[in-house]
Amino acid sequence: MTSQQLYEQYTAQMRKIADVKYALAVLQWDQETYMPSGGVAMRAQQMATLSEIAHQLFADKNLGILLQELSAAEGLTELQQRNISLTLEDYRKNEKYSSSFVRELSEAVSTSYHAWIDARKQNDFAVFETSLDHLIRLKKEETQVLGFEDHPYDALLNEFEKGASVAWLDELFLDLQSSLKPLLLKVMDSPVPEQAFLHQHFDKDAQWRLGLDLLKQMGFDFERGRQDLSEHPFTTNFNTGDVRVTTRIDEHNLASMTWSCLHEGGHALYEQGLPSGQYGLPLGEYCSIGIHESQSRLWENCIGRSLPFLDCNISLFQQYFPSLKQVSSRQLYAAVNGVKPSLIRTEADELTYHFHILIRYEIEKKLMEGSITAKDIPSLWNDLYKDLLGVAVPDDKNGCLQDIHWSHGSFGYFPTYTLGSLYAAQFYHYMQSGNPGLLKEVGRGDYTSVHQWLQLNVYQYGRRFTGKELCNKITGASLQLGYFMQYLTAKYQDIYHFD
Repeated sequence: MTSQQLYEQYTAQMRKIADVKYALAVLQWDQETYMPSGGVAMRAQQMATLSEIAHQLFADKNLGILLQELSAAEGLTELQQRNISLTLEDYRKNEKYSSSFVRELSEAVSTSYHAWIDARKQNDFAVFETSLDHLIRLKKEETQVLGFEDHPYDALLNEFEKGASVAWLDELFLDLQSSLKPLLLKVMDSPVPEQAFLHQHFDKDAQWRLGLDLLKQMGFDFERGRQDLSEHPFTTNFNTGDVRVTTRIDEHNLASMTWSCLHEGGHALYEQGLPSGQYGLPLGEYCSIGIHESQSRLWENCIGRSLPFLDCNISLFQQYFPSLKQVSSRQLYAAVNGVKPSLIRTEADELTYHFHILIRYEIEKKLMEGSITAKDIPSLWNDLYKDLLGVAVPDDKNGCLQDIHWSHGSFGYFPTYTLGSLYAAQFYHYMQSGNPGLLKEVGRGDYTSVHQWLQLNVYQYGRRFTGKELCNKITGASLQLGYFMQYLTAKYQDIYHFD
């Protein structure tokens, strides 16, 4: 049998596995959008079964033999070889898991998610604590399954951003804090922009239609995707032709829905832009979560909170909400970029946002090393918010119950939001340096060159490179804090007029 025939066998098996995984993803999307509460128990079983089947298919010994044979075969293209090497790496990792552990983890996630929903409704962390504690135990067990050299949290960090470690992130957050704190002091000593007009009553249906218009404008293809409501905004995909985003609407905070749509839209454009011919294969998947978050932060902040974007869209805001008729684009620009230490991560400004991430990073690190348990989370959370942001947490819903991530077992995800912001600023700098007219195009609502740049530099590669490697390829340098600080400082000097 030729190497190409063997490769076709490999492709067929990988696509079969992908079919099962994406069927599981459909059930998870439904669970978080439309599923009636009566379906909770059976849905947990269904999702656990599909998780176990996907694991068993990928653990098939014949697939391992095929991968070994293909890794030594001649006649494969460079891209085919890369698919094989990445799949073999994934296969060896998958071998470390037992089917029973995969099933138990899936069931624990389903139970934990619904406990989190109930806890938010009751505004009581205790409702979530038991299921979360079980999930934390399983994630700690997973660190032993995966293995690590220095810190157990490294094993989970590496699942979201290959090569990430506690040692690297500790240094990064230390440097980031020392850079952000002086900037925050300058901003807080300056006059505060008017923001009250963002907190009038904004009709839910009108906000929904505005969100759809903004998604269309930025290039989201509704023939290959849709938007729905959920408790916590997220993006999921089942293939490049079916990408789903969700948002949530606060009728007294226009910014919440608007920039949630732009954020999730950035994720969705990445998924719609991946190579469709590589379905089920590594080169058809995203590079890393840090790079994925760079796409959402680029659209939400670098573009979506820019003055050219708001110059272009002020009339659209006023069309949907006549109460904004007297608000100029510059006033809206200052308002949506206003800096104020706050409780809610997803609604935080670009400066204080990273203190929210640091708090979660520190808690997760302590959970995985075993120095705290689930019951310690609320008090530690509240203490860190007081110490780092100077805000008092009034209750659990606005505190440690605000994020969905722990209910999904996504320990290690939060740091990628900061990595994504840094990647986004560095990429946007190089995007502009190669196209001096970019801001004028954004001011016209023309994103053609933005899409072309992202397709050429990010989308087309799938998982061919790690996040660090892709950053080097695009910018000729490793991830640099300076680009982000230059971007932030320029924006806040323009708004707050400090030296």
